[in-house]
Amino acid sequence: MTRAVVLAAGEGTRLRPLTADRPKCLVPFAGAPLLAWQLAALARAGIDDVTIVTGYRAEAITVGTRRVHNEHFATTNMVASLMCAREQFDGGDDVVIAYGDIVYEPRLLAALTATRGPVGVVVDREWRRLWELRMEDPLADAETLRCDDDGFLTELGRRPRTLADIEAQYVGLVLVRADFAAAWCGWYDGLDPQAEYEGRDRDHMFMTAFLQLLIDGGVAVDAVPVDGGWFEVDTVEDLMVYEQMATDGRLAAILDLAAIR
Repeated sequence: MTRAVVLAAGEGTRLRPLTADRPKCLVPFAGAPLLAWQLAALARAGIDDVTIVTGYRAEAITVGTRRVHNEHFATTNMVASLMCAREQFDGGDDVVIAYGDIVYEPRLLAALTATRGPVGVVVDREWRRLWELRMEDPLADAETLRCDDDGFLTELGRRPRTLADIEAQYVGLVLVRADFAAAWCGWYDGLDPQAEYEGRDRDHMFMTAFLQLLIDGGVAVDAVPVDGGWFEVDTVEDLMVYEQMATDGRLAAILDLAAIR
């Protein structure tokens, strides 16, 4: 069995004024909040046990199987938010970790749940198609991602120097196998709160930095390849692009909304 934890504590300052009265995950797209699209995709994939980690404007989120709150959402980042849901890492089920600002087709979850390692990460080989819709220079916002000959990650989340540093792009979907769940939390608990992890302390580290720690520590992190089928919403400009593409029919080349409904 598989359960999910959705990280929805973020304020989404780059989506102002849309997030003035709601968390980022409740910003509407194509007639429904981003979170509603995500819950629909999870349900389509047979994942109905969903924990939502709340933070900013938590009272607005009323869906999900359960909700846990990061009281320190304003001064921490996503890994700290995830650990507010550590009870879900009890070894009873595999756990999908999902960012709250992404929309994706259920097939990405199907691919992820077939991961070969104790940890799997969905990576998009067609990432440039999406990035070029959002910005003039894809390198401006993309991150490094490299794999070994067997398709396991060796590096991700760093600043690329050239496009050759990016074999695919991290989607924001991670799976932790049930038999690795305790170790996942143990790795976090063993971190020095004051040390720097890719330039940030433990409370502010990115998920990619935590994954890189696992990789460097010898954990096999599987790069689960997909070709499109998702997008992330970081800015008002992102949202405007996707809305226009949904209206004129071009979005289907990136993401099939009908597969989620």
